[in-house]
Order: sequence, then structure tokens, then C-alpha cells
Amino acid sequence: MNHFLDIHKTDPAALRTILDDALAMKSARKGLPRATLDAEKPLDGHMVALIFEKPSTRTRVSFDVGVRQMGGETMVLSGSDMQLGHGETIADTARVLSRYVDLIMIRTFDESVLLEMAEYADVPVINGLTDRTHPCQIMADVMTYEEHRGPIKGKKVVWCGDGNNVCASFLHAAAQFQFDLTFAGPAQLDPEDEFVGLARRAGCTIQIERDADKAVAGADLVVADTWVSMHDSQSTKERRHNQLRPYQVNQELMSKANDNALFMHCLPAHREEEVTSEVMDGPNSVIFDEAENRLHAQKAIMRYCLGR
Repeated sequence: MNHFLDIHKTDPAALRTILDDALAMKSARKGLPRATLDAEKPLDGHMVALIFEKPSTRTRVSFDVGVRQMGGETMVLSGSDMQLGHGETIADTARVLSRYVDLIMIRTFDESVLLEMAEYADVPVINGLTDRTHPCQIMADVMTYEEHRGPIKGKKVVWCGDGNNVCASFLHAAAQFQFDLTFAGPAQLDPEDEFVGLARRAGCTIQIERDADKAVAGADLVVADTWVSMHDSQSTKERRHNQLRPYQVNQELMSKANDNALFMHCLPAHREEEVTSEVMDGPNSVIFDEAENRLHAQKAIMRYCLGR
């Protein structure tokens, strides 16, 4: 049984197999009707619990569709349905769910909920997102880069904005896939020292640069994310906008990167805030390929977890 909790907790060889599998499944479906299931049906007869303490569009749809394409069925549970840790313990919930389903994907706030679920579940658990990391997204991002530009090893990735959970998983991926990463953002929003240190110990060049123009010079991939969360207060939103305005990804900034540099954003985006429409809709943007690849990468992750 394999959990998929974080990129740095998964063997690099397994990560590479997951990406190869994702690309193979995507290629095999080209030209097929959208309703056609994967011929192999590796999840036939399997039930997958999709737990959403935190709202979602892409994660919910991509996991649900992925399970169905592979012949399985889903049970979608919201935070109000579960009340995790309020009443019944997370450990007991994990034990009970393990009697009903074959796989659990959880999108939650506190990382401790994910870790306790995995500790006590008798079925594989997948991290659909926590406040600390977002590994499924970055597996799709690495897949997307390599589809367009070949191996990501040795390339320069630049993160512009907040050192948030998506940035954290990029640092994990840098360590496992051996690419370099430059963080461009204000000191108040730096990524966690633990994750920066992990990537540096793996031999990656990890830089912290306050000047966005300098950071993007020579970049092969530029990545942005939303500056605010739906849960942020109005005062927090205003403060973050003031802090992050110098790190907006616009065409002038992209011109400082390599000519063939790609732009990514995990979406949803706030156009004209963290990134301009000119960049999002421009020739270097692969944001919609990136969104599609959540489906393929997560299908491969589920197969990995179930030993398929």
C-alpha cells in the first residue's frame, strides 16, 4: 500500500514512473470520445472517497473524472458531512472509512489531519491539498513542462509571489527532480526554511531574490499563484496586494526570462493582479494544459497507490 502525501516523501524513481504512466494514459486517450473509459479499467470495482474540508473545483472534477475513466466509483464528502476531529476522532474516521472504500483523497486545511488519516487508514491516502503543501498540482506542473520542453532536470524555475503551499511542493519537486528554483517575493512571505533547506541539501540551487527582474533572468519556467485566499479578511487582502504588487507577472517581466520560457499558474487566477491577461493568454502560457494534466497525473497517482 502506497500513500501519496508529499513529493519529498515519495521515491524519485516512483515519481518518474507516475509521470511516465500519466503521459502514457494521456496519449492513449487521444482521439477517443470523452465518455470512453480507459480500456484497462484499473479501478473497476473500487470505491474512492473524496473528502473536501476545503472547497475545490479542479481537484474535485479531475479526481472524480479520473476515477470514472478508470472504471471506479466516487463518494464525495464535504467538511460539513465529515466534521473531522469534531466528535469522532480522525483516527476512528480513518478506520471506519477503510472498511468501506479502497482509496481516500483528502483536501483539508491542517496538515495534521492528513497525516493522522494516513496513519490510521488501512487504505491508501492521497494529499489533495493542505495549507502546507499541494503535491498533486506540482506533479501535473512537472508533467506539463516536460511535455513542452523535455526533461526539467537542471532547468531554472522562478516562483513569483507568496511562498505558499504550492511553492512548498515546488521546492520538494526541485529536490526530487533536480531542478533549480528562485523565489521572488517579499521577506514576510518567504517559503519555509525547512523546505528551502531540503532542496539545497539535495544539491539544488535555491535562491531568494527580492528583485523580480533579477530573479526571472534566464528562467525556463515562471510560476505565479493567487495573492489572496477566499478566507482572507479584507485587511489581509489589502496588505498582501501592497506587498506583492512588485511581483506581478506581466509581459515586461516575462521578457527578462529565456525566449522559450513557459508560464504556469495553478488557477483560479485573478487576472490583472498576480498575472496579466496578456501573459495568461500569450504564446508562453500553458495554464490550460497544466489544468488538464491534473487529471492525468492524478490518475497515475491513484494507480501507484493501488499498485496498479
